Amino acid sequence: MENWNWDIQNEEYLKRTIRRAKERKIILPTFKQLKHPETIPNEIQEKLREIGLWDVHPLNLFRINWANDYKTGGIGDINFLEIPQEITGVKARIIGLVGKFFPTGAHKVGATYGCLVPYLVTGRFNPDYHKAVWPSTGNYCRGGAFNSALLDVHAVAILPEEMSKERFDWLKEIGAEIYATPGCESNVKEIYDKCHELEAESDEYVIFNQFDQFGNAVWHYEITGYTIEKLFNQIKSGKQRLSAYVSATGSAGTIAAGDYLRKVNPQIKVLASEALQCPTLLMNGFGGHRIEGIGDKHVPWIHNVKNTDAVAAIDDEDPLRILRLFNEPAGSEFLKSLGVDSNTIEKLPYLGISSAANLLSSIKLAKYFEMNENDVIFTIFTDSKEMYNSRLQEMREEWGPYTNVQAEIDWNSVIKKQSVDYFKELSYYDKKAIHNLKYFTWVEQQGKDVEELNAQWYDENYWEERFNIAGTWDKLIADFNKKVQKDN
Repeated sequence: MENWNWDIQNEEYLKRTIRRAKERKIILPTFKQLKHPETIPNEIQEKLREIGLWDVHPLNLFRINWANDYKTGGIGDINFLEIPQEITGVKARIIGLVGKFFPTGAHKVGATYGCLVPYLVTGRFNPDYHKAVWPSTGNYCRGGAFNSALLDVHAVAILPEEMSKERFDWLKEIGAEIYATPGCESNVKEIYDKCHELEAESDEYVIFNQFDQFGNAVWHYEITGYTIEKLFNQIKSGKQRLSAYVSATGSAGTIAAGDYLRKVNPQIKVLASEALQCPTLLMNGFGGHRIEGIGDKHVPWIHNVKNTDAVAAIDDEDPLRILRLFNEPAGSEFLKSLGVDSNTIEKLPYLGISSAANLLSSIKLAKYFEMNENDVIFTIFTDSKEMYNSRLQEMREEWGPYTNVQAEIDWNSVIKKQSVDYFKELSYYDKKAIHNLKYFTWVEQQGKDVEELNAQWYDENYWEERFNIAGTWDKLIADFNKKVQKDN
């Protein structure tokens, strides 16, 4: 079984990393600072006001949190958007944390920080030699390339060739080494195969696989989970309760916030969302789909399946139609006719394709469990329409101009009539069946230990030990920063 030990592994690598950080004036934020961004030193907060959100500047590491003030450039309130009942058609409140205001415009930059930094501060990565490989179906490799640039690490991005043009263009601009693998969102094995090919070529490639790197899940457990708890306490009223958390599974990093929230409310419903065209969790299914940002056809190693209460599958055309409804002028006019306020309409472009899928899954959950005005559902609006302008243009060309009539059709058929079809509440053995799918990907294909697979299901301390590692990492980060700043 994997040795869950975070002692210093290579003193020479660590010295080289410290020297490089000194030269480039790099300070690493702790997980605690990203969890409580108001505690970031005032000196740094003031400097951030002069630095662009997407600038390749080391201080932008401190912006890897949910409370960037996009107006002032400083640290502000939590970025979130509540989708009103006029749109959702359900009584329950549906609220999404907004990823648009992270560096790179997507929350995945947090997951990559959680993966890379523990390697840097324990001497597991030599920045003078190693290359950081970011296998991804989209935003993860963008976040990895960005953090690598901030930390002066050579980045390698691996993603399917059918991902949006915006992703590839940006990766080229930031200087990442890029490999486009065959297929679409669902072709994760092809990404793994490329990783193995690079590893066989040279030991300079270090693979930061988001699907098995616990730093991904730890970042969301510690930071996304707490941020939702804090936000709920700010916005709740009367008898309202924290009823549910909805997340596309993807790499299973984001859904780890549900493990944190289970401690806040043991009765919470945690829902995993996926594409109907590739219903891996729902019915052990497979196939290609167009919900960019969620990889599938396997169960990620870092997914604590025992903490998942239900699965919903979304037809991949539905989020695309929502993307048009929320971004085309005719869509805005129609939503105004429903009584949606102009401030909300202006912010609907905060939702990208997988964000729209999370919204639809939240509506399904509210209907299935017959939730009312006392129920508050949280989800994640991972990225925004800026990542998908080319998709909007493709739809205009293929489907024709967007009209008020089409907007009414899309709202009625996609949102208002969203049903509880393709929704499954999981029993104990349903969960175990999903967990057992890990064997075929991780033990047979990727060389994981079957003992550890069983520990994930039977050992009560397994997930607790991994999700609560941030304090240990913070001590290492603090020690690293002291050595960097010494004699500077």
